[in-house]
Amino acid sequence: MRAPRADSKGQVLDNLLRPAHSGAMTTILTFGDSNTHGTPPMTRRGVYNRYPPGVRWPTVAVAQLGPGWALIEEGLPGRTTQFDDSVMDGVMNGFLALRQALQSHAPIDVLTVMLGTNDLKTRFAATPDHVTGGCAALLDLALGDEMQTRNGGFKLLLIAPPPVEERGILATDFWGAAQKSRALPPLLRALAQSRGAAFLDAGAHVAPSPVDGVHLNPASHQTLGHAVALAVKSL
Repeated sequence: MRAPRADSKGQVLDNLLRPAHSGAMTTILTFGDSNTHGTPPMTRRGVYNRYPPGVRWPTVAVAQLGPGWALIEEGLPGRTTQFDDSVMDGVMNGFLALRQALQSHAPIDVLTVMLGTNDLKTRFAATPDHVTGGCAALLDLALGDEMQTRNGGFKLLLIAPPPVEERGILATDFWGAAQKSRALPPLLRALAQSRGAAFLDAGAHVAPSPVDGVHLNPASHQTLGHAVALAVKSL
């Protein structure tokens, strides 16, 4: 192993190349799908809407955490834990996206992951165990040596998404998902425990809107934001 490099004053130069967190600010990256992005309940396809800051749960959470926190929102409608999804441009694989997010936004202090809902779309025929496997790959990526070293170490909160209701214009997309979604929380809780990550069951706090059975209304965003903030404070 080579000796550390030093300047003329004895300052170790290699230390300057290590990830350094941004001063007194603590950075949280919220990684997820449309419910992290802030998509309102849908009544028509092909129409883009998004809740403003102050309504979206990540912004609610960081406001509760206090002024010393910085937020990076990484929610993409349609994102999955593992499927490309050719119906949605073939770019919905969360594994590849998480790698890019952790590389581009480093260093961070806290990562939240709330995915799995879109994996339950009928076209993927994924079982709850299969979805859990997709989440396991995300956790293994995030908690592995490469990403932890690049970011100087960070903590992870795995969030089980709210259960799905098969109703509204999304009912056909999620045919069969209601029962499967209710099997996810205990599986994801066990997964988080096995990886030494924290866990939050969003379904214990909020339910999807009856309008489309998937997306959250503003009140649920507020509730979830408060729940996430409490969970993060206990990390």
